Amino acid sequence: MSSNARAIVVGHGSFPEGMIGAVELITGRGDMFVAVSNYGLSGEDIEARLRGTAAETGVRVFFSDLPAGSAAMAVRRFLRDHSDCVLVTGANLAALLEFAFQQDLTPLEAARQAAAKGRLALIVNGDPP
Repeated sequence: MSSNARAIVVGHGSFPEGMIGAVELITGRGDMFVAVSNYGLSGEDIEARLRGTAAETGVRVFFSDLPAGSAAMAVRRFLRDHSDCVLVTGANLAALLEFAFQQDLTPLEAARQAAAKGRLALIVNGDPP
């Protein structure tokens, strides 16, 4: 795990690794994220892995793929005991890139800004009949 870690990306299958890989290709800053996949894990196992990863890295920001998937629910249980942590759900590449570029902000401030950027990136183009 990187000592530069500022956030954990958690989600289904290879979503975490794929998102972090894309951030690395675009910015070279993939090491500020730690991937945690829920693949093959129970809810309790996901939560245990998240707790261990957060304790090892000191990370207080989590990005998840879905707002109510098993990964996000495990983070929500973790948050009950850690009011100094935040979860950004529905994470997309725009949000992670924004977070990566906001190194001058605290991780919590950067997470808020990343969530706003991620929302703005969702656009429907075209006007089909």
